[in-house]
Amino acid sequence: MIAALIFAGGTGVRMHTTGIPKQFLKIYGKPIIAYTIEHFQNHHLIDKIIVVSVSTHLNLMEELVRYYRLTKVSNIVAGGKTGQESIWNGLKVIKEFTDDDDIVLIHDGVRPVITEQLITDNIESVRKHGNGISACFAWETICQAEKPHVIGHVLPRQKCLLAKAPQSFKIREIVEAHMKAMSDGVTSEVDSASLMSHYGHTLHYVPCDPSNIKITNPVDFYLFKGMLAAQESMQIIGL
Repeated sequence: MIAALIFAGGTGVRMHTTGIPKQFLKIYGKPIIAYTIEHFQNHHLIDKIIVVSVSTHLNLMEELVRYYRLTKVSNIVAGGKTGQESIWNGLKVIKEFTDDDDIVLIHDGVRPVITEQLITDNIESVRKHGNGISACFAWETICQAEKPHVIGHVLPRQKCLLAKAPQSFKIREIVEAHMKAMSDGVTSEVDSASLMSHYGHTLHYVPCDPSNIKITNPVDFYLFKGMLAAQESMQIIGL
């Protein structure tokens, strides 16, 4: 069993929208989250999809699943107060119909620029190494802030990776990490890779393209819109 957990439980305050979470914003008539889920819907190795949605928009999420015929979506559950809690809400459902060594790909609902190959590579990484973290090398210099307005250590760019998604694991290991975190009072890890690293897991990265953006602010929104326009133009001229 290979499941995808798509979490979109946030409200998107940095997008400065009023009244609708960013995952439901439309680009060329289609909500961002529909673009995202379709990658997993169309992948031949994905068996089921669980969507974690902001609790105030569960009905809208159900309508989108029906409208876009996202037939692999088996459950839609309410998100939590944090991303970590939202992921756990989804994992609680997934662990009921999976075995310990089954695979889950955890992905942001507002990260719609991924490929079939990236999903496949994540699955293969879990089979080979036990986990897979989509990542790309940094293309700008990364510095460590020592104190206000002071740069401390400048990190070597060639060794710096930007963790993205999907982030993929064996069911047992990611569930155990979340349960341990709840027991320890760890509630604010920024993503699954951070949580697994916190508990001593060796993480294996899966190379991905820098275009694998998370739509967080208006600039990201228009960047994705531009990517779609460019993709359509290339199809028109036969590229």
